[in-house]
Amino acid sequence: MTEPDPLDVTYLPRLPVRRDVPIGCIGAGFIMADCHLVAYRQAGFHPVAISSRSSQRAQSVAARHQIPHVYESYRELLADQRIEVVDIAVPPDIQLDVIREVVRHRDHIRGVLAQKPLGIDYDQAKQIVELCRSAGITLAVNQNMRYDQSVRACECLLKRGDLGTPVLATIEMRAIPHWMPWQEALGWVTLRIMSIHHLDAFRFWFGDPQRVFASVRPDPRTQRKFAHQDGICLYILEYENGLRASSWDDVWTGPAREGAESDRFIRWRVEGTEGLAQGTIGWPSYPQRTPSTIDYTTTRQPGKWHRPRWSEVWFPDAFVGPMAQLLCALEENREPEISGCDNLRTMALVEACYQSAAQHRAVELAEFAG
Repeated sequence: MTEPDPLDVTYLPRLPVRRDVPIGCIGAGFIMADCHLVAYRQAGFHPVAISSRSSQRAQSVAARHQIPHVYESYRELLADQRIEVVDIAVPPDIQLDVIREVVRHRDHIRGVLAQKPLGIDYDQAKQIVELCRSAGITLAVNQNMRYDQSVRACECLLKRGDLGTPVLATIEMRAIPHWMPWQEALGWVTLRIMSIHHLDAFRFWFGDPQRVFASVRPDPRTQRKFAHQDGICLYILEYENGLRASSWDDVWTGPAREGAESDRFIRWRVEGTEGLAQGTIGWPSYPQRTPSTIDYTTTRQPGKWHRPRWSEVWFPDAFVGPMAQLLCALEENREPEISGCDNLRTMALVEACYQSAAQHRAVELAEFAG
């Protein structure tokens, strides 16, 4: 039996056979304009219509990405019988209302890609999942960190057995995100916006933990703008088999915007019984194109480090992944790996973190998702 090439790791998503499925885009902000639509054009996908609260913004984005139809409202867009898939990139407190309108058009809409977080909390996420299920519409959730190239490469190693049984996994984020205006109204900072990526990545790699313990404090910089609790977030996931996974999500990173030198990065590490993988996430350097990386060593090839590299980056290249997964699921008449039902477990884990931090105790995932 031929040993796999240690530099040959799967890091790109599988693409659908049919790429001309008509896509309607709801929202014209940064994620849609600079990530989704850039990636879709690279992959040969077929966005045909767009709407936004700002008609001027929608017109500008449509011109930039050669989208032929611009609608004044998402209701008008959803009534377009040509559209088979809807890409929803709106604030989480609006998602449920949009989905309620989507399911009224089940005669021609077959699939939905919704932004994370899926609604404002676990209960809203359940409503959205049930609405789509009852309407026979396939729902995928845009957990796009699963499609970061190093995250997928690590998942390849885990599946291949190069690392053996996972023992300890960590993510360390020292980065200052660009916060969205709607966060102030909702009072959120990190857990539902940034930590949700890491919690979902842990689930992608290892499945569901049994419980989580979280500790949070406000971010001093953001606290000057609006009150919140979940600024700097630390949490530990406990798995039944003994695996421990932990992340430090630090959006303060010291006074980097107040005059001190900056040291921003995201690093991850997975230790197993037969190997070790560690990597970096290139996103904090955006808009500079900085590919994520992975280095790994395994007892299958003793005494060696393997360092596969690629030119693709998370923002925007990886954003082809969630839509590709939805289109593949529609082709194959199955649930996508980022299905609404799967995402309920990620949403439950986020809620468990909030409860753990508030009550200063470990919280079982089963308390939210049976």
